[in-house]
Amino acid sequence: MKFKKPQTLLQIATLLNVDYIGNAIFEVLGINEIHVVEQGDIVFVDHPKYYEKALNSAATIILINKKVDCPEGKALLISDDPFRDFNKITNHFNPFIASTVSISDSAKIGENTIIQPNVFIGNNVTIGNNCIIHPNVTIYDNAVIGNNCSIHANTVLGADAFYYKNRPTGFDKLISGGRVVLEDHVDLGASCTIDKGVTGDTTIKEGTKIDNQVHVGHDTVIGKKCLIASQTGIAGCVIIEDEVTIWGQVGTNSGITIGKGAVILGQTGVTKSVSGGKSYFGTPIEESREKLKQLAGLKRLLKEK
Repeated sequence: MKFKKPQTLLQIATLLNVDYIGNAIFEVLGINEIHVVEQGDIVFVDHPKYYEKALNSAATIILINKKVDCPEGKALLISDDPFRDFNKITNHFNPFIASTVSISDSAKIGENTIIQPNVFIGNNVTIGNNCIIHPNVTIYDNAVIGNNCSIHANTVLGADAFYYKNRPTGFDKLISGGRVVLEDHVDLGASCTIDKGVTGDTTIKEGTKIDNQVHVGHDTVIGKKCLIASQTGIAGCVIIEDEVTIWGQVGTNSGITIGKGAVILGQTGVTKSVSGGKSYFGTPIEESREKLKQLAGLKRLLKEK
């Protein structure tokens, strides 16, 4: 999530009421999660296990809960609760603005696009040309939809990420400030749920087709010309490369990559990253030919008893 205008280290430290290490006029451009950070971004870290990863990431400002040596060319914000203060930054620069109408006045809708009754379109949504949005679709703020897209009834674009910190008092939610982006020629079936990014974009690329009742988690990127069948659940921060086929009732772990042209057969649990150009099946996931050989061997053993 980029700020509308650059901030300084001092301005952010003052907002959070925290100490800092670095030049007071050090430029701060936005906040991001560690897997998508860029130069000028703030990343937060609140566990020693991840200090090194955060300090050596592309982020140039680290919101951290301990004073440590600051890497050259970077800055630190020292907080007793980085999770809380990361939320504070999101709320300050990207506050929730309630809508009072079904289709926001700030939404931009392209030529020849059809919006069926009972659709909700939030603030600053952009929809391209020649799209059709069917009844009861909900499109949250800041979503971007390309040209020649179709979205079927009851689908939701832009719900919050499923991201919580377990505290003694209960689960504390990480506030989502990202977007959903659909490129051109994307079709979404009925009752799909596409979560927004925490700080970046959940993206579905050109030509991908998604069946009914599919869930896509926060910050996931689905490549071009993918086919994803019904009741699939894709976790957050997943990368699905181009031309992947995923059959029904597949589930994935978070943070994995499915390589270009892979085929994931129905009811597979994608527990790890897999390379492209192969067919996979089962839980834990294996190449489908090998998995089916194992099942056939087990069946023979059972018959011999």
